[in-house]
Amino acid sequence: MNQEQLDKVSNAHGFIAALDQSGGSTPKALAAYGVNENDYNGDDEMFAKVHEMRSRIITAPAFSGEKILGAILFEKTMDASVEGLPTAQYLWEKLNVVPFLKVDKGLADEQNGVQLMKPMPDLDALLERAVAAGIFGTKMRSVINSANQEGIAAIVAQQFEVGKQIIGHGLVPIIEPEVSIGNSDKTECEDILNAEILKQLDALNEDQLVMLKLTLPEKADLYSPLIAHKNVVRVVALSGGYDIEEACNRLSKNTNMIASFSRALSNDLRASQSDEEFNTTLQTAIDKIYQSSINGITDSKAA
Repeated sequence: MNQEQLDKVSNAHGFIAALDQSGGSTPKALAAYGVNENDYNGDDEMFAKVHEMRSRIITAPAFSGEKILGAILFEKTMDASVEGLPTAQYLWEKLNVVPFLKVDKGLADEQNGVQLMKPMPDLDALLERAVAAGIFGTKMRSVINSANQEGIAAIVAQQFEVGKQIIGHGLVPIIEPEVSIGNSDKTECEDILNAEILKQLDALNEDQLVMLKLTLPEKADLYSPLIAHKNVVRVVALSGGYDIEEACNRLSKNTNMIASFSRALSNDLRASQSDEEFNTTLQTAIDKIYQSSINGITDSKAA
């Protein structure tokens, strides 16, 4: 584990940029950017187009370690290059942005009100590649669709089980059990989730560090016990479909929670924009997300 990167993620002001749309969500991300399916043929061209988009974001003047702590990459983005350097190396050496890697393979079918992660039989090999590439941590997502105690317990148990495997490679896992924002029982889901995560955190060894990526809760500061836990490096919030105004408003009400937004970050970016328009739009989004991320910082979770 890189101590300098750990110190930055633990203590610096800023947020985590999520640039990790993968197979299933890539066409939607490209369409929102203004690149339609008739603009490319097959997966290779599709992933080349999305890498062009991500490279444009990463190389924009506003995208730097001044306001961005880290960036979450998709596997193909990790394997690609930006301005002649491997992406993770470029992020850290050129921008002072800590690189993370999305490692899950998508969601299983819903059972007991939740969608667990699909099996990851090749995870160890991927983690070895990630370490070699200079990746600091990982991210993996599962989804909670209703307040089912058994289902939520299972989702948290799976996240921590895989998290320990990731820790074994010297990486810091971002554990992401997303609560769907459309749930009619979202508050109850979050209460159950909070308790289940706390159980798993309390069972960790002292040197097993994790991050948490959670949906912005209905009750402000619900996750304060998780943020304060000795095994938690940082708790970050996903935008979950909220627009940037709503996401930032909710985030600013949660003490010592910072952003890790994807849609809210790139929502107004378009392939057709001039570089000046693109950079100004990205600067506005970064400034807004950064400000909401530092509004609630009060203690040693940020220097």
